[in-house]
Amino acid sequence: MKRKLFGALTQGGQAFLYTISGGNLTAEITNYGATLVRLFVPDKDGKVADVVLGFDDPNMYTTSGSFFGATVGRHANRIKGGKFTLGGKQYSLPTNDNGLNNHHSGPNFFKDRLWTVESVEADSICMSLESPEGDQGFPGNARIRVTYILDKSNTLRIVYDAVCDKDTVFNMTHHSYFNMAGHEKTDKAMDQILTMSARTYAVAGADNAPTGEMRSVEGTPMDFRTPKAIGRDIEDDYEALTLQGGYDHSFEVFTDPCAILTDPVSGRSVAITTDCPAVHVYSGNFLDPELGKDGVRYCRRAGVAIETQYYPDALNHPEWAQPVTKAGERYRSETKYRFG
Repeated sequence: MKRKLFGALTQGGQAFLYTISGGNLTAEITNYGATLVRLFVPDKDGKVADVVLGFDDPNMYTTSGSFFGATVGRHANRIKGGKFTLGGKQYSLPTNDNGLNNHHSGPNFFKDRLWTVESVEADSICMSLESPEGDQGFPGNARIRVTYILDKSNTLRIVYDAVCDKDTVFNMTHHSYFNMAGHEKTDKAMDQILTMSARTYAVAGADNAPTGEMRSVEGTPMDFRTPKAIGRDIEDDYEALTLQGGYDHSFEVFTDPCAILTDPVSGRSVAITTDCPAVHVYSGNFLDPELGKDGVRYCRRAGVAIETQYYPDALNHPEWAQPVTKAGERYRSETKYRFG
């Protein structure tokens, strides 16, 4: 394990960068936002590349709205109108998604906070965050932890656990944008081959919030049961794609792995398994041109985020699995990224 100064924060305090290794993988993680900054993965010939988008300056993570490598909570993705009911009480959250929904529990994001480093080993790091009553609009005093582990099977494990003194909402996710060709090869991101066994996806309206309908992928551009390049059908005249500007949808988790992402040239791949009910695929449709790591200028669709989570707005769709944890009970979720 190595630790070095990542940078002084405009808001005050210092961000540090921790390097951990396991198997053939090496990761750099900062306590600012509990964010994955770099992830080095070998290709079929042993050539190593950094496969996640990010920044060289920690303050860029604050000013950017891209959530590169972020730990997202208490509730990932959208809550329609910023409103939900829990225990007979209605809660109202800020609407930071063009005034339509609450998105990633903003605007007071977990990505913009210094997390406490609880433990660091050669192959893992555990960080925690205190989230008091009313934080982001959610009930209860919560203690949240995220642990990054690199194991000998070339797997990145991300484990979330949390406890609260009131019934509350926990729906954590990881928000790296992957480009298995290497983060600098921005024009190759949509060439990545995606495979998903999902039979259905959650239909979203013009406001980007799910309508409640689960629609079959059969015969549509949403069907990844046969491996295909993400960019192959992305410009099709299909309502789901035109409304969201590309892929920005939640799919059912039907089998393990729930998704496999492969670069066809280097052979680098990642297989994703999770205990969550849904996986959200976002093809970077609204990434703004901005200067990323190593002088690379990221652009629209420079990477793809594959976010394991509860369905967006599940709190307003009781027929779906609910991201609710009872007072005193422990929330725990784990997602594994196995690289090959």
